[in-house]
Amino acid sequence: MTVAETVSTARACYEAGAKGLHAHVRDGAGNHVLDAEQYRSLQHDMKACAPEMLVQITTEAAGRHSPGVQQDLVRKLKPTSVSIALREMIPDADTQSVSGFYAWARTENIAIQHILYSDDDLARFFDLVVQGVIPGEDHQLLFVLGRYADNQESAPEDLDPFLKVLAERRGSCSLDWAICAFGHRETECLVSAVERGGKARIGFENGLWNRDGALARDNADRVQDLVSALMEKNLYPA
Repeated sequence: MTVAETVSTARACYEAGAKGLHAHVRDGAGNHVLDAEQYRSLQHDMKACAPEMLVQITTEAAGRHSPGVQQDLVRKLKPTSVSIALREMIPDADTQSVSGFYAWARTENIAIQHILYSDDDLARFFDLVVQGVIPGEDHQLLFVLGRYADNQESAPEDLDPFLKVLAERRGSCSLDWAICAFGHRETECLVSAVERGGKARIGFENGLWNRDGALARDNADRVQDLVSALMEKNLYPA
């Protein structure tokens, strides 16, 4: 919940096998906020305590933060890596104001991971690439499984529609894709994604349970659960 707790957790996750941190910062009531100073503090402390880890901030709107506020955070911080939900940054057909932001981020070598909640989101992403709103041919994508499913429970087959669009539309694009998965089958979904050429984001943002159904002790426990599952299939390290 605090920056200090996040850094401590990240270090434990690194020791369990994680290579990067997808980070949120929060206010005193525990609400997700887009606070540049807190993120700076997090970046500073991560360099000291877990320098091996990539730190990815998020611009998640959480129903409160406008595209302008999201852009301002990235412009202030100039992070190495940031996750941006396509439907939150470009909620309608107006792309004029946001195209300059994406072009600026590319010139600043900021790695944007585009968060996509459905195959329709993915198809729209490719449309925006063709239109030049999102420049370049190399992109990072995160497919979100189960966010809008019944009880937020995902299944490995939820990845199929994304991969179908990917096969049809990727063209010459170089794509680094990953998934996160909500619910009790998080580990199973992530292993399936790695088997199919993707990467995995794991943790309490999406699921609290290990593959045996037990409630995980902490985020590092979730990382270890995934590492063990991947090792059984000779997929780790990868």
